[in-house]
Amino acid sequence: MQFWTFLGTLLLGLALSQSPLTPKAALERLFTQQPPKAEWFAPVFLQQVSVAQIETILAQLSTGLGKYQGVEPDGPNFRVVFEQGIVPAQISLDAQGRIQGLFFRPAQPKTALTPAQLLAEYRKLPGQVSVLVLEGNQERLNLNADAVLAVGSTFKLAVLEALRQQVEAGQRRWSDTVPLRPEWKSLPSGTLQNLPDGTPLSLEQYATQMISISDNTATDALIAIVGRAEVEKLSPRNRPFLTTREAFVLKNPQNREWLLRYRANPSARAALVSQLTSLPLPDVSVFAGGPVAIDVEWFFSTRELCGLMAKVQALPLMSLNPGLANPADWQRVAFKGGSEPGVLNLTTWLTSRGGKQYCVSATWNNPQARLDENQFYLLYTSLLNTLK
Repeated sequence: MQFWTFLGTLLLGLALSQSPLTPKAALERLFTQQPPKAEWFAPVFLQQVSVAQIETILAQLSTGLGKYQGVEPDGPNFRVVFEQGIVPAQISLDAQGRIQGLFFRPAQPKTALTPAQLLAEYRKLPGQVSVLVLEGNQERLNLNADAVLAVGSTFKLAVLEALRQQVEAGQRRWSDTVPLRPEWKSLPSGTLQNLPDGTPLSLEQYATQMISISDNTATDALIAIVGRAEVEKLSPRNRPFLTTREAFVLKNPQNREWLLRYRANPSARAALVSQLTSLPLPDVSVFAGGPVAIDVEWFFSTRELCGLMAKVQALPLMSLNPGLANPADWQRVAFKGGSEPGVLNLTTWLTSRGGKQYCVSATWNNPQARLDENQFYLLYTSLLNTLK
């Protein structure tokens, strides 16, 4: 009898030890057992995201938010708690307890900061910072809102507005189809560069890709379609209004003589960029380190970006990517952001449940070093929280 009792206990222990991991335990393991292992993830997950990428994301969270403190339930989801912030997380497992879905939302502050405290924190950031918060037409917060800084892909708001104007004037329709041309293909972000030449795409498809995933090839296609001069009317400062491909070519170390010529003679830049078509794009590894020629960029003030956002925010495609705002907190969210090493911008249009409208735009430039994106995201999320 004692033997069978012992055997039953042993088998029960083995069954419990082999039971699938809970989502909470799987999430905790990511932060307590380093490095992550491939067998923790379902094959369908690893087809989209590599273990190395996961390791990088986890390291960035720890570096930007301090010591990991634990995982807490948050309804059907979870909150990963760090010393300096909380990261909302969603995770799903397959039948074998392997991670098949994993999503981290932008970090949230552990304690609410007042607008005055936020301004003080923004002022501490090295380099140049510009922040503007509008409620309707009234300023709620202004830190160098008229400073003209590099904004990365947020410039795509101007391209979208040029297209919107042409559609509104009856010159084009969102359904118009334009084949993808090889000279429009650029580096990621985006996916259209992988499509065959001549792939037919509607203007709405180009615009949706440009805004939702910041597709650079879609952007260059639209600049060509609407006309560079039409985009320049919306931002005369940015002349010539560079395509992303032209900017990448100028930043390519192999093309340094062209960059020097571009810098030396601003009045001849329009003629120069027309000669860049045949020059090689850089490898994406060029942008893995510090800032690369961030004078070759698109320059706007946060006030100008809010003006552009006001004109395009009602387009349905503007709400596909909410950025750092939680759509559940708002009636509607429109967003565009941009970044490269040394450059970061976040611009969000928010409509509250009661119908109030806000624009929140923040830009950070530092040509001397990489930016602490997590710190900037945390400040920006805190800023959004002051409006709820």
